[in-house]
Amino acid sequence: MTEREKMVNGLPYDPRDKELTAGRLKARRLLKEISEIPMDKERQRRHLFKELLGTKAAGFYIENPFICDYGYNIHWGENAYANFGCVILDAAPVHIGKNVMMAPGVKILTATHPIEFEARNTGIETAEPIHIGDNVWLGGGVIINPGVTIGNNSVIGSGSIVIKDIPENVVAAGNPCRVIREIDNS
Repeated sequence: MTEREKMVNGLPYDPRDKELTAGRLKARRLLKEISEIPMDKERQRRHLFKELLGTKAAGFYIENPFICDYGYNIHWGENAYANFGCVILDAAPVHIGKNVMMAPGVKILTATHPIEFEARNTGIETAEPIHIGDNVWLGGGVIINPGVTIGNNSVIGSGSIVIKDIPENVVAAGNPCRVIREIDNS
């Protein structure tokens, strides 16, 4: 099994692997090119995002600056939007549903490291996938930790740190993020 296969399957992997290093460098090159294209040249930006992202549906939009590790593990839903300063560390797959809105400064982080310092100092890490359902709104500065799923139609308040799954149809906020109330969609 390659280090990339280990990485995307949640197994311990070495991020210093040549294939993984090349993947990060390719992503940085594409991100630099994207950032240099004027925002009114959307066709050019979309062409580069097509090369960067794993999958993307119609109508998605990502403001600059945008940062990711690999890009190929990001699966972007229809009409999903990321405002300025979005960071997605996509060592594991990140699934973003349709009609997701991300305010400025959202961070989606899949990589994790051992708690014990000796193991951590080896450089070996793991990653856990993140799933964001349809019609989710992530407020400014939200941080989503590895392995989290956010249910459809939910709202995560600004500045929240999401460390565990959030169900569908709720407003959740805080550090750690917790459900504040249900949303009545009638």
